[in-house]
Amino acid sequence: MTGKVGSPTSPPVIRGVAGRPHGTGIASTYLGETPWRDQGPCGLGETDDTAPLPAGRGVVVSSVNCQPGPEPFMDIVLASTLLVALAEIGDKTMLLAIILAARFRAPWPIIAGIFAATIVNHALAAWAGAAISGLLDGWWFRLAVAIGFLAMAVWILIPDSIDEDEAATPARYGVFLTTTIAFFMAEMGDKTQIATVALGARYHAVALVAIGTTIGMMIANVPAVFLGNRIMRLIPMRVMRIAAAIIFLILAALAIRELL
Repeated sequence: MTGKVGSPTSPPVIRGVAGRPHGTGIASTYLGETPWRDQGPCGLGETDDTAPLPAGRGVVVSSVNCQPGPEPFMDIVLASTLLVALAEIGDKTMLLAIILAARFRAPWPIIAGIFAATIVNHALAAWAGAAISGLLDGWWFRLAVAIGFLAMAVWILIPDSIDEDEAATPARYGVFLTTTIAFFMAEMGDKTQIATVALGARYHAVALVAIGTTIGMMIANVPAVFLGNRIMRLIPMRVMRIAAAIIFLILAALAIRELL
């Protein structure tokens, strides 16, 4: 960014990023008037101020915009993926995937239906969490989120079950639509959906949370579709539930620490 060149008889005027005058002779980042949280996704914009040019020639300022690195984004996606993948092991929707696989014996349409149902359901759940957090943001709401993570840590330890009647969605729409409808409805109010709401409230990143939780659901459910009931014997369900509970406890501890 180049400052305005002054005349030989008048001092140069430097304009900030918003086009406002900022005094003479030295560059300004305009951060004195604008809170750092308003400067962009990574916190604030940085400028690299060069030395003044000779008198009468103004000041040249080169600006370097602060761009967020991939680490925060990857942290959200990886945390969401790991948490939901562990929480989904032995969950009601995983059992539904096994039942649908045994019923239709058409793995790829079932997998596509699980993906479609999950991405829509979890995008809505993450949006709901972020929206509620934005409306009710405050100390008490953040405490409620922390308590929610603690409650999830306890809930996740309780094994799920499902009746085959719950999976008895009419197949007249084909395997893909039948799976999509059954999975979407089964996910309503399920542990992984509630976890997605909590993640959306914590991270305020709807797309990243939805992507991460959907990947986690697919990691758990794709093998279930191909292996069926054998996956229940291959994977130590109790260990997976304990691991998921530990992650929820860590998230609760982090949320509580932010309150102190």
